[in-house]
Amino acid sequence: MSLPRQLRDESDYEQLPEDVAVSAHIADVEERSGFTVYYTFVIEVKTKGGSKYFIYRRYSQFFTLHAKLEQNYGPENGVTPYICSLPPLPAKIFVGNKKDIAEGRIPLLNAYMKGLLSSPVWVLLDEDLRIFFYQTTFDSERIPRALRRLRPPTRKIKKNSQHISDMERPRAEALFDFKGNAAQELNFKSGELIYLLSRVNKDWLEGTVADRVGIFPQSFVRIIKDLPEEKFPVSWLRCYFHDYDRCHIRDISLEEDVKKLPTYNELLELIRTQFPGIDVALNMKDADGDLIRILDNSDMELLYTRGKKKTHKENFFSWELHVTHCEDLDMYSNRAGENSHTT
Repeated sequence: MSLPRQLRDESDYEQLPEDVAVSAHIADVEERSGFTVYYTFVIEVKTKGGSKYFIYRRYSQFFTLHAKLEQNYGPENGVTPYICSLPPLPAKIFVGNKKDIAEGRIPLLNAYMKGLLSSPVWVLLDEDLRIFFYQTTFDSERIPRALRRLRPPTRKIKKNSQHISDMERPRAEALFDFKGNAAQELNFKSGELIYLLSRVNKDWLEGTVADRVGIFPQSFVRIIKDLPEEKFPVSWLRCYFHDYDRCHIRDISLEEDVKKLPTYNELLELIRTQFPGIDVALNMKDADGDLIRILDNSDMELLYTRGKKKTHKENFFSWELHVTHCEDLDMYSNRAGENSHTT
């Protein structure tokens, strides 16, 4: 069987829609806090139509995508003629510093994405692949925190597009002349007023002067009215801590999808950080309101299943967690939730 034609074949390339990703590379990694500390890759994607944008993906999402593509097109499971050789994905690493692991994966994942986006047309049109490289609303609302390897794109601001007065707009006064060394950087002179558009990272801002738009170092300006504080989507996990004499209610903020179910070890690690110095045990309530200790991932599945049947607040996980002292076995003969108060 001959090798399938690749993306570089001009006739295949013309079949692709304008919004299909044709190149992607990692600009940076960002630390995030969820059930455990993890790192996301900041990826700049370019489409066939010339659009560029950022997406944020975890290694686990690469792993899930690769498994689906192997299932659909790999030589062991694919269906002729839709079979091709997919690029190798960097293997999982279970031991080591998470940040070092993430940094070390950057060149390997760049090579993986390059190989993936050079696949036959039927792979590039695969729904799972297109969703992976699609910029979600969540992606578009986030601003890369530290672009060490890439300058961010800038925007063109139309005249009269601002519906607020100049006095209400975030702005800064230039303290020194600044002449950038790249096309994306904003040139200005001392004393000029710069209207702020976004915060690129802790050292750089994006702004506009006389219809020119670009980025510049914050140290060159005096902030008159700052940008609003950046807000990331937050989910909440309601946790009941049954102390020896009373029950405290604690809402834990996480940068996680409320549909995600952590493993038992991930959840235990999170709760230990919330209650330092306490040997904690994880629990759920049964139908009668009594506590049942959670011991493994099968219990986590039961916790999640029961939680789906209950109503819950927006941005809250559907399941509620009950935490006890590990040695306090008396809790299992008492009703949970008595004498509760919120801390």
